[in-house]
Amino acid sequence: MLLAQILSVVIFLAMFILMVTEKIERHLVTLGCAVLTAILVFGLGMHSFDAIMETLNVKIILTKSFWYSAGDVPENSTGINWATIFFIAGMMVMVEGMAASGFFRWLCMRLAKLVNYRVIYIFVAFMLISFALSMFIDSITVILFLAAVTVELSRLLKFNPVSMILAEIFCANLGGSATMCGDPPNIIIGTSLGYSFGDFFEHTGKIAFIGLVFTLLYFIMMCRKEYVSAGKDIDISTIPTPKSAIVSRIGFSNSCIIFSIAVVLLVTHAETGLTVATIGLGIALLTLFAAPRYATRILQHVDYKTLLFFIGLFFVVGGLEQTGILKLIADFIGKVSKGNAYIMIAIIIWVSAVASAFIDNIPFAATMIPVIKSLSASTGVSLETMAWALSMGTDIGGSGTPIGASANVVGTSVSAKSGHPVGWGRYCKLSAPAAIMVVAISTLYIFVKYL
Repeated sequence: MLLAQILSVVIFLAMFILMVTEKIERHLVTLGCAVLTAILVFGLGMHSFDAIMETLNVKIILTKSFWYSAGDVPENSTGINWATIFFIAGMMVMVEGMAASGFFRWLCMRLAKLVNYRVIYIFVAFMLISFALSMFIDSITVILFLAAVTVELSRLLKFNPVSMILAEIFCANLGGSATMCGDPPNIIIGTSLGYSFGDFFEHTGKIAFIGLVFTLLYFIMMCRKEYVSAGKDIDISTIPTPKSAIVSRIGFSNSCIIFSIAVVLLVTHAETGLTVATIGLGIALLTLFAAPRYATRILQHVDYKTLLFFIGLFFVVGGLEQTGILKLIADFIGKVSKGNAYIMIAIIIWVSAVASAFIDNIPFAATMIPVIKSLSASTGVSLETMAWALSMGTDIGGSGTPIGASANVVGTSVSAKSGHPVGWGRYCKLSAPAAIMVVAISTLYIFVKYL
């Protein structure tokens, strides 16, 4: 087993290093490391075909509880989290359908018009819409469209879009922390531990809304001089109307209806018993049936590379779990904290935050879930409390640097392509203090509320 443990750690570290260097596409990195895990860890180190099958975890798709839970906690399974894969794939299909109809561009242009194209008000409005949308739609998608519209408006209203995009990124990650479906780490935490949309909204949602107040004040204070007088001399009659963003009226109406159905199903899934896998698949099929002419185009634009990235990642993390490495990490945290719940929670939230600032928060969250389960079992500290600490640490800590979360990478890439590159210095100077502030607020809230 020692050889298997060494090999699993080496492969895991190699995967992280390759992802950080960005020399190879990240889905190829995780899939390649998954193959190495199967051959070297499970084959050479453990001589166990059963470990491979347990980590692939395909059999869970055939169980009733995968599609309909009736409030039951999911089986204690290891390896690939297929519920997360199905849900994210379904949301991707829905979002592509909404984008094809012009929904996101219309929403942004409508907001800008409501505030009479005053840049400082657009700045605040776009932070709020970034937060709100990311509660229900993957933050990567929200930033992709919001940053693009911000760049377009910056050209029309003559302002620098960088600070606005960075504020939108931060609010997207913060909004994503408020619900189970907003940020990939929360999707993984929720599907792995059996928490519902309502559970997240009741606990991390409260922290996120408190954090939003302080975040708005912080960014307004830091960026007010930059935007308060921008765009005042521009003739707003030359700006395209929100209606011009709508590609298809029928498609637009269908998008609004399907999005509303998705929100209702997610909010009520604990009561209906429908799992996120069922909701994801159902919403995807509904989107395709509602737009049969665009079905092929929608499917072509789905980000399959991200889905493959998740599959490979879960398999590699399964190698760490099968070899007992994650239990060793949990035992170490338990010894360091000496069973003190305050120290344990502080370690989880701040280590999660710091680690997620420099490595993608998705693999970190996937790695930590078995760790906190083991910690809770051995120390008696509430697993739920640890889950909220892990959620806030990974979601907010990832906002601190340009590479900490996928939304950060997408937003800065859009800015760079528009001729406004964002260096580490510019990014961290504005966003890192905000991340530290919100993580500190989260720590204090969890201490007071749960311990």
